Amino acid sequence: MQTEDLLKIVQTVLDDRKGQYITTIDVKEKTSFTDYMVLVTGTSDRHLKSLCEHVAVAVKEQGGIPLGMEGDLGSDWILLDLGDVIVHAMTAQTREFYQLEKLWSVDAPREKAFARN
Repeated sequence: MQTEDLLKIVQTVLDDRKGQYITTIDVKEKTSFTDYMVLVTGTSDRHLKSLCEHVAVAVKEQGGIPLGMEGDLGSDWILLDLGDVIVHAMTAQTREFYQLEKLWSVDAPREKAFARN
C-alpha cells in the first residue's frame, strides 16, 4: 500500500469516528522510522482505544499490516504504528502537555559557516 493511501485511510477513519483536532506532520526529512505522524484528540480513554482499533481494522481491510499498538484502556495516549504512518491518539490534557506538534515542527539544525580570521 502506498504511503499516501495509508495516510488517507487513517485521516478518513479518524474523522468518521469523531476524532478531534486531527493534525498530520510530515517527518520524512526529520526521522528515518516513519514518514508521517498523525495526532488526534479523543474524548476519553475508550474513545482513544476505539479510534486506533478502527484505524487498524480499516488498514487490514485494505491489505495493510499494523505493526503494533501501545496503550490500552486507562491510557491517556495510545500509539498505533502502521510503519510509514504513526498515529498518536491522546486526551486533550496529554496532548497539551507533550506538545508533539511543536516538538516535530522544529527545523533540523543547520551547519553554521564560520569565518576564518
